[in-house]
Amino acid sequence: MKDLSRITLDPAVMGGKACIRGMRMTVGTVVGLLAAGRSREEILKAYPYLEPEDINQALAYATWRVEEREVPLAVA
Repeated sequence: MKDLSRITLDPAVMGGKACIRGMRMTVGTVVGLLAAGRSREEILKAYPYLEPEDINQALAYATWRVEEREVPLAVA
């Protein structure tokens, strides 16, 4: 799997949602902005504390999570 060192999960930040570098910017917000048609340049201008690699890793994390599958445990 690609390096996702910029993606953090901390119960004390945004309720434990996946965030960018411990900030109060969630992966969902970044992916949602892209899905709404915002360009990377627009996002970086609107949120100057973000870096291009933050967007790359947000997309990589979201892709990994979508492909993940939960399997119920068998009850004995």
